[in-house]
Amino acid sequence: MKDFRKKQQRPKKSSLVFGREAILQALEQGDALDRIYLDQQLKDPVTGDIRRLAAAKQVPVNYVPAARLAHFNVGNHEGVVAQKSKIIYQNLQDLLSFVIESGTVPLFLILDGITDVRNIGGIARTAWCCGVQGIIIPDKGVGALNDDAILTSAGALEKIPVCRVNSLMKAVDELHLNGVTVFASAMEAAIPVAKADLSVPAAIVMGSEEKGIYPALLKICDTAISIPMQNQFESLNVSVATGMILYEVMQQRMKA
Repeated sequence: MKDFRKKQQRPKKSSLVFGREAILQALEQGDALDRIYLDQQLKDPVTGDIRRLAAAKQVPVNYVPAARLAHFNVGNHEGVVAQKSKIIYQNLQDLLSFVIESGTVPLFLILDGITDVRNIGGIARTAWCCGVQGIIIPDKGVGALNDDAILTSAGALEKIPVCRVNSLMKAVDELHLNGVTVFASAMEAAIPVAKADLSVPAAIVMGSEEKGIYPALLKICDTAISIPMQNQFESLNVSVATGMILYEVMQQRMKA
């Protein structure tokens, strides 16, 4: 099998690659990079090569002002800094094929707009305990899977496969093509989580506490589910809500 498996602080220099040639070499030799920060004013041939190779390797590029690069406190960065990845990201279709071919009923988790790394760590910990086979995240608008996230997950982020995609909409399409039903967690949903059939091949979409799931993404999900509450409140913590839903999934599958 292929290897599937707090407040933000300034990254340690040991976790950074900086300088055009150094980053180009890292991309060419397949080093795991989480993200590249590129001075938005640069348009020379070398940075063009970095952009093209980063796109081919599915490494996100953030175009930032020069002042943002100064935050990294490194020497001659030449307008480009990359952060090494703590996670080896997996290809979604490869992981789906592996799970299906192994005879296991697929269970995936999609995180939309969740930026708090402590929540992500807590979600990963619960996901691993409840049998989730993969977490799907977008390449933008999600908290970094850094040391804090891994620590909060108690190492679960180093065990559970993570797929980073450039579009959650396309990821849902891919799940549908593989026979996976996509459930969206939404407070206003009419179907309580316990009434949904979660024993089928499933993916659960969790949105941020502030904005919920992106409307266009919610629209293409198969079923919206909610968590009944004795006393109404603005929202549950997303990590807690994920745990409640995944426990229901696990209970249904154990009975089945």
